[in-house]
Amino acid sequence: MPKTEASTTIPEVKSKLHPRNKHNTRYDFKKLIAQTPELGNHVAVNKYGIETLDFFNSTAVKLLNQSLLKFDYGVDHWDIPDGFLCPPIPGRADYIHYAADLLAKENDGIIPKGASVKCLDIGTGANCIYPIIGTCEYKWSWVASEIEPKSITMAKAISKSNNLNIDLRLQLDSKCIFDGIIAEDEIFDLTVCNPPFHASEEDAISSNLRKIKNLKGKKPQESNASFGGQHNELWCKGGELRFLKDMIAESINYKDQVLWFSTLVSKHGNLKDIYFALKKVEAHSVETIEMGQGNKSSRIVAWSFHSKAARKQWRKG
Repeated sequence: MPKTEASTTIPEVKSKLHPRNKHNTRYDFKKLIAQTPELGNHVAVNKYGIETLDFFNSTAVKLLNQSLLKFDYGVDHWDIPDGFLCPPIPGRADYIHYAADLLAKENDGIIPKGASVKCLDIGTGANCIYPIIGTCEYKWSWVASEIEPKSITMAKAISKSNNLNIDLRLQLDSKCIFDGIIAEDEIFDLTVCNPPFHASEEDAISSNLRKIKNLKGKKPQESNASFGGQHNELWCKGGELRFLKDMIAESINYKDQVLWFSTLVSKHGNLKDIYFALKKVEAHSVETIEMGQGNKSSRIVAWSFHSKAARKQWRKG
């Protein structure tokens, strides 16, 4: 069958992304530039004749995020200070969609929507991406915690200017994750987290330099991460594994108040220790959801202290 004009213009599907992800096809730069003209200064045609962006340019990435949020989610006002984490929106959207599937599993296969579904984002950052996408896609209500006061201020400004009604809470104790955030009488259907990945600033810089070298094929002279990131966003003592083991240990104190705890796990090698920590606290159910974004793979690990029967009754109760 000969190709029609329509068939030659269908964007290539990014098969690794969730099927409901609004970004699972190539970016339509013409439409994005039409609403965010400044983005056009950073779009070029590569050797394959495809429009692309320099993802190592922090200004370009922020403009892309602003355009995607406006075009796909109706978020007109989104900005973060220089040097703060500017996350890749397709990957963050994937987490939310897979989390929605998790909530649907014991809800007769139906994704629960609306403000009655209450979620908690641990370490939301200045960007507040998970609550934004979760609110816009499923109308869930959100509490978002953060240990950095400047990030809280910026996230509150984003929430207010877009009428998102996200409850931003400052974590006052750097040793706590849920303590001081979840009130005694609060109930959450889901918690999400993008934990600090590295164990130190030096580790973060070294990792970024290796990433640039691998992608650009040349030795970089200095780190110039397009996604930025402050101390608490990128590294903590002990890195991802230490943070997640602390999170798991603390989660048992809220086992009756949360249906599903979850977190992103970037390092596959950490899974064995994470499963052991979950066994130690006697989590009833553990789910591992594999995700793939571009050349990188990651996964969500979710756990619940409720039995399957209790989870089925959760929304009915």
